Amino acid sequence: MGQGLWRVARNQQLQHQGYSGQGYLSREHGRRIATNNVSNTSHRKQAQGGIDIYHLLKTRKSKEQEGFINLEMLPPELSFTILSYLNATDLCLASCVWQDLANDELLWQGLCKSTWGHCSIYNKNPPLGFSFRKLYMQLDEGSLTFNANPDEGVNYFMSKGILDDSPKEIAKFIFCTRTLNWKKLRIYLDERRDVLDDLVTLHNFRNQFLPNALREFFRHIHAPEERGEYLETLITKFSHRFCACNPDLMRELGLSPDAVYVLCYSLILLSIDLTSPHVKNKMSKREFIRNTRRAAQNISEDFVGHLYDNIYLIGHVAA
Repeated sequence: MGQGLWRVARNQQLQHQGYSGQGYLSREHGRRIATNNVSNTSHRKQAQGGIDIYHLLKTRKSKEQEGFINLEMLPPELSFTILSYLNATDLCLASCVWQDLANDELLWQGLCKSTWGHCSIYNKNPPLGFSFRKLYMQLDEGSLTFNANPDEGVNYFMSKGILDDSPKEIAKFIFCTRTLNWKKLRIYLDERRDVLDDLVTLHNFRNQFLPNALREFFRHIHAPEERGEYLETLITKFSHRFCACNPDLMRELGLSPDAVYVLCYSLILLSIDLTSPHVKNKMSKREFIRNTRRAAQNISEDFVGHLYDNIYLIGHVAA
């Protein structure tokens, strides 16, 4: 930092006085001033419009002697704010220096809830000797276990009292957590359809455009790599949830869950067609409108055209 300030100040001096690199050297050579005859006063002399280099260097030296700022000397709320920007690893390292500050329960509670937004234990009276730092380590261990074996990971959370044995609680945990491996999560949800049902109901698609809602859905519940029964189940559940969140829109457009299902499938196929490098002849907007209205009647041509434009401009709905 000190070196950067020194370079900035020096460049400002040279630019202000109109010196180039070569011009400055030649002018200095022309002055024929011996460096061992330069006094301290000449070093402290401030160039016109520039910055006092001597003062900057002196300040830098004093800062180096002082070392890092001691957080214990700051107001507690400021110290906690600074430490709240650290991750768990850095916070553990900071506890070696500022043990009381870095081990504060509020900091570890914030880390837990920012990474795992919902746990059953959050809404319970904490047991004797409860620590959010210890909970963070358990949540991290359980997430790693889940990413290796989902069933063992969920059982670990339950054995530690972190999660209740309830499909709704498991669904909330999954919905608010971003550290779970999506491939393992997809396998788990395919096996636990009761958890999948509760996970779908946590989504709110009110006033969302259909392709955008479908993208949000597949960000939480990843689509399988191949077509099959599981993909059909996901689209069916999404269609019913989308209609439940937008009853007025469904009446206005004359759409039913079955019609939304057809539109969703059409959007997925269109996404593949437009984004795949293996498809040479891309589907045109006119072809998409014709094919979609043939499969789902009573759908506005303008509405289907807007669907095509969204995929063409934004991209895949299930990537």
